[in-house]
Parts: sequence; structure tokens; C-alpha cells
Amino acid sequence: MPAKILIPTPLRRLTNNEPEVEAVGSTVGEVLKDLENRFPGFKGRMFDESGNVRRFINVFVNEEDIRFSRGVETPVKDGDEVSLVPAVAGG
Repeated sequence: MPAKILIPTPLRRLTNNEPEVEAVGSTVGEVLKDLENRFPGFKGRMFDESGNVRRFINVFVNEEDIRFSRGVETPVKDGDEVSLVPAVAGG
């Protein structure tokens, strides 16, 4: 059973407007790589030129922010929920 990936509205055009997709991998990085393989263009929206998750994209595994865990090396198990959340700013 793969992980469930929650796709934010700004990225849904890459997933054929699907709000939720499945992806496989044992880490967040592998899951994001699987998304790129299935939905070309994902990598460019998620990662900066250095290969790091863009600062304005928050990634959560089962509601835990990966920045406070192991980053893209955070483990992902079958059935986990991975949320991709763009930061919101303004006022």
C-alpha cells in the first residue's frame, strides 16, 4: 500500500487536478521522486537549484513537519499521509 499524498490547489494542475494521489518510497525524497516520475514538472516546483525542498513548501508526514525530523530522509511507510502545504504570506 503506497503513501497518500495530499496535493495543494496550486500543484494540482500537475496531477490532472487530483487533490490526492498515491506514491511509493521509503523516504520523503523517494516519494517526491516517484511523484516526478508519474507527474513530470513536480520536481521543479518542489525543489530549489540546490536540491532542497523550497522554503515556501512545507511537507508533513502524518502531520509532523519534516523540517523537525530528518528532512527528505524522513521515513515514509505504507499508508502514511504526506501533505504538501505551500506557505501563505501577506496581510
